[in-house]
Amino acid sequence: MDERQYHQFLKDSAEKLKSAGIDAALAEVEIILEKLLGVERIDVHLHGAKLVTESILQKSNKIIEKRQTRYPLQYILGETYFYGRRFLVSPDVMVPTPETELLCELAINYVENENLQTADVLDVGAGCGVICVTLACELENCWLTAVDKSQAAIGMARKNAALHSVGSKINFIKSDIFSEVDPDVKFDLILSNPPYIAEGEYEELPPEVLADPKISLVGGVEGLDVIKKLIEKAPDYLKSNGRLMFEIGYAQGEKIKKLTDFDTRYRSFTIVKDLNDIDRVVILSI
Repeated sequence: MDERQYHQFLKDSAEKLKSAGIDAALAEVEIILEKLLGVERIDVHLHGAKLVTESILQKSNKIIEKRQTRYPLQYILGETYFYGRRFLVSPDVMVPTPETELLCELAINYVENENLQTADVLDVGAGCGVICVTLACELENCWLTAVDKSQAAIGMARKNAALHSVGSKINFIKSDIFSEVDPDVKFDLILSNPPYIAEGEYEELPPEVLADPKISLVGGVEGLDVIKKLIEKAPDYLKSNGRLMFEIGYAQGEKIKKLTDFDTRYRSFTIVKDLNDIDRVVILSI
């Protein structure tokens, strides 16, 4: 394939995705080729014309055809990237979002700033394991317990822990929030990206998000069912001066603050905004 044909192929492929309502169309075509060719993104541009074969063309067109239905590219490729690392994903787990990287960043900063000799961390609703695996990779003396009510999610998280060689630092437990967590074990930090979408908002979500397991998204009528349980039970599992950090949805900050106003177990309540200036992470200290 010569350079002209290759660039026309890139343009046509991007147009197909754009016509399906996908904004980052060209970037997705590049990701597809990056995966199929087994090269870095820069090589897709520099050497793509030489590397793309008829077989690669056929595979790429099949992926683009499926992506035109708005089925998530991450599920089609079986992987995504989070905090600079590759993670395996499947329709059994929610595709991690960039917003959750803020939760990880805050957790890492907390452990480092507190100068904890060792950090015991609980990840509630681990999904594919992006939170627990990221912390295990980033923090040398961090030991994690990761729980999820889905056995399939636990299996995927184990695979990602093995992929990044941190399986020995993470204890995986099938548990509905705290149900199977030993109450005698205390943690410096409890983290969660809980389901926080309100039931009435579910049908309005983009097709890509609707492909995620509903159990990972919807948190009851107000989207606060799991969050209420976290707030209620977390102090029983935290060490003195421990913290609970969890991701929240748009405009939930004030409602969540009211849940803690009369809970004397918590010393402080903080909301951290994301890059879009939206309330994103709640931090509660005991």
